[in-house]
Amino acid sequence: MTQLALRSRITQLGSLTSRPLVFLVVPIYGTLWFIFERETFDWHGIATLATWLMTLFIQRSEHRDTQAIHAKLDELLHAEGAAESGLTRIDEEEPEEIERKREQHRSGD
Repeated sequence: MTQLALRSRITQLGSLTSRPLVFLVVPIYGTLWFIFERETFDWHGIATLATWLMTLFIQRSEHRDTQAIHAKLDELLHAEGAAESGLTRIDEEEPEEIERKREQHRSGD
């Protein structure tokens, strides 16, 4: 697997963790842990599951906020005639490519 493909998969995985269905993974994992390793399922196990669940809540919240900001910025770019329309699709790029484009735009200022 190439480095670009790996980056793309990691980005997709990050996006998938913001889906509501992922929240079912925590109770299923906790139930299986309780059934198969009951002696290790103690307060530390509960804290681990709570931490995992809070991480998913934070990821979901950040994803929602990011999508809202993108929608607002897309609308502003469409409304401004002099804006570079290609920027409305920049969120489909890999993070490193976005950083490179930002540096190019900054150096042009």
